[in-house]
Amino acid sequence: QEELEEVQAELKKKDEEFRRTKLLNGPGDVEMGTSTTIPQKKWLHFISPIFVQALTLTFLAEWGDRSQLTTIVLAAREDPYGVAVGGTVGHCLCTGLAVIGGRMIAQKISVRTVTIIGGVVFLAFAFSALFISPDSGF
Repeated sequence: QEELEEVQAELKKKDEEFRRTKLLNGPGDVEMGTSTTIPQKKWLHFISPIFVQALTLTFLAEWGDRSQLTTIVLAAREDPYGVAVGGTVGHCLCTGLAVIGGRMIAQKISVRTVTIIGGVVFLAFAFSALFISPDSGF
């Protein structure tokens, strides 16, 4: 018990000394090695596994699709800066709506049900592409 009190008193003394030094000297100089805080990279909390997955999936899904080809043609004919800003804002809005809609759907029905419905819809599109000709006007 006596040792514990001694250690606590010593820790309290060191803590008070540290605070006094910090108040007198300011936050410290990083170049001199007297900084009292460890600099942290605040942007690292954005890089998570889901961020990397969403970035990769979106990039690969959008690469070479019709909207990208249309953007290329539009940028060749018009102001490329306007096309870049307009395309970025449009894609952000579209992705934002997809995220919000997906979140709302996920609260109502299970992810498994959404996956099954998506699979059925894609199969329906595949069968329609096999049996309905593009010239039929249907």
